[in-house]
Amino acid sequence: MILLNGSKERCEMLGEYLVDNGATVRRAARRFGISKSTVHKDVTEKLREVNPSLAAEVKKILDKNKAERHLRGGEATKEKYRKLNFDKAK
Repeated sequence: MILLNGSKERCEMLGEYLVDNGATVRRAARRFGISKSTVHKDVTEKLREVNPSLAAEVKKILDKNKAERHLRGGEATKEKYRKLNFDKAK
């Protein structure tokens, strides 16, 4: 967990983290110890006012993550059932 102190706005720190790591909102929330709702509000609303160019980069990451989320969900389900079947085979 990262402590959010210092001169930088929290929304900028979150935005930079998302862009640098291509992270999801969930991953950023876990990393910074705040809720997904807070991360999303900070990077979609507050960041636009504080740093519009970073907000544009973050929007690209969020759009990409949204487009890929059905794939991540499918992989998670596939892994879940793979583990269940493996456990049954024992």
